[in-house]
Amino acid sequence: MELIVWEWINLAARWLHVITAIAWIGSSFYFIHLDLSLQKRPQLPAGAAGEAWQIHGGGFYHMVKYMVAPEQLPARLTWFKWESYATWSSGFLLLCVLYYGSADLLLVDPAVLDLPWWGAVAASLASLALGWLVYDALCRSPLGKDDARLALAGFVFLVAVAWGLTHVFSGRGAMLHMGALIGTMMSANVFLVIIPNQRKTIATMMAGGTPDPALGKQAKQRSLHNNYLTLPVVFLMISNHYPLTFATRYNWVIVAVVLVMGAAIRHFFNSKHAGKPAPWWTWGAAAAGMAVIVALSAAGPRETVTAAPARADFAAVEEIVASRCSMCHAAAPVWAGIGEAPRGVRLDTAEEIRRHAGPIRVQAVLSDAMPPGNVTGITAEERQVLAAWTGQLPR
Repeated sequence: MELIVWEWINLAARWLHVITAIAWIGSSFYFIHLDLSLQKRPQLPAGAAGEAWQIHGGGFYHMVKYMVAPEQLPARLTWFKWESYATWSSGFLLLCVLYYGSADLLLVDPAVLDLPWWGAVAASLASLALGWLVYDALCRSPLGKDDARLALAGFVFLVAVAWGLTHVFSGRGAMLHMGALIGTMMSANVFLVIIPNQRKTIATMMAGGTPDPALGKQAKQRSLHNNYLTLPVVFLMISNHYPLTFATRYNWVIVAVVLVMGAAIRHFFNSKHAGKPAPWWTWGAAAAGMAVIVALSAAGPRETVTAAPARADFAAVEEIVASRCSMCHAAAPVWAGIGEAPRGVRLDTAEEIRRHAGPIRVQAVLSDAMPPGNVTGITAEERQVLAAWTGQLPR
């Protein structure tokens, strides 16, 4: 019963995380679109930067944006913050339930760094906290006065972190933590910069003063960062389901390419929303980036399987799978904490092994995703046997 309850907690946390992330991303995209589509006209209210007319659900909406604040504070304000807080909170809960609860399986890879489970958890927490502190320091430094230079510095910082994490965690853990770090940066932008600045603006107005325009400018810069980071963070958070992204030799370079691709796609939509000529080149850049990712993933795992025998005897394959895989992928898994075969994939019979030859090749030959963290100690020679067997099957 305990295992069943734990599984449902995992599912509930994941479901909540997806729902709140959709709400946050949706509101973020909407307000960036609104901000970029504003039009100026005569007779706008004092302090207004522009307006936009919109239609949705059969009704018309008249939106007006004030650069700092209206002359008089309205009686009711809608604050857009809970989507961010709920997304981060549910994501951290999922991190604890799934990755911290199985740190020795999902975070630690002895071939990378042989950490105890508590050391992996400590490294995880430290990476999230230090990552935010460095990013925030970059934004508050003189670089923050130049958006282009700040963006370049931020890109270099994130790529350096990605490279570093691949030398601490398993590939799966490293990619997941890049997503978690960027998500932490985005949510902290809301919690520690955007909302506090808005509160200061309101407090100044209520005291009869004039709000500082710098507060709104700083909040807008962080909001724009969140906008450009959204697509990469979504990719990174789902990458743990695709071993060719996280369990191959150049996984940290894939992170760098995805950051560029996501920014290019957002630049296209931001330009369109602002009424500027559509930068169609961005889609060419995104397509080229995808081609680069595919090529990088084809390089194989960290330790490339080479010199595979021309043919492999199926009996040898059965023995390898039985000793390295079937303790989890069986009708009754014997690995602690696993109640049923992951993804319903069973490898405890010859028929099931043959049926899952394709996934075996992706998970254990083209990448080193399985066994997770190589907890069962599969050898390079055994991977070569699997490579030969899966390679000789009809396509």
